[in-house]
Amino acid sequence: MKRNIVLKGGTSIVEQLDTITSISTPMGEGAIGIVRLSGHDAVEIADKLYKGKHLLKDVPTHTINYGHIIDPETEEVVEEVMVSVLRAPRTFTREDIVEINCHGGILTINRVLELTMTYGARMAEPGEYTKRAFLNGRIDLSQAEAVMDFIRSKTDRASKVAMNQIEGRLSDLIKRQRQSILEILAQVEVNIDYPEYDDVEDATTEFLLERSQDIKQEIQKLLDTG
Repeated sequence: MKRNIVLKGGTSIVEQLDTITSISTPMGEGAIGIVRLSGHDAVEIADKLYKGKHLLKDVPTHTINYGHIIDPETEEVVEEVMVSVLRAPRTFTREDIVEINCHGGILTINRVLELTMTYGARMAEPGEYTKRAFLNGRIDLSQAEAVMDFIRSKTDRASKVAMNQIEGRLSDLIKRQRQSILEILAQVEVNIDYPEYDDVEDATTEFLLERSQDIKQEIQKLLDTG
């Protein structure tokens, strides 16, 4: 199946309606390991493996549910789990997301991952969750780049700068500067089209020069903190 995704500005992208899966916690032994699914069939796939008090398709969004992961072929209990169900569009990818919280053993969490792929999910490519968030309009390009900057940040300052971008502050600043520049261009065009108003043009030109200098300084500050 395919769907037509319309981005801001009217750009159209045809995106596969497949469901992706991956281990979203660092590899190795730990208290908890999480297998994450994202996509149209995330809940349906998880329901094939999950045994609990209720089917996951019937539970409210943004809830955590206790149960077990079962191998449907052998009916073997694979793991005792807590499963989070987050329904679109109130998720990072704006798709349905299921997070299977397992005990952190490497073998067990890999087994759960393999079962999700056996029953319909595809292994996520590097950065694909962020890619889907971008394609679905959840974040813009600046925010998508900031996600990786935040993950790789080594200092408090770097992490704060990245977080500001993730929260959209950089995008908002850029939009405001763009609007200011468009207003200046519009006024310049008026001055060119109506040269007979010399007295108004002189005052306007002085104002536009001052405003242009202000915008230049604001952009420079933005670059200096990048």
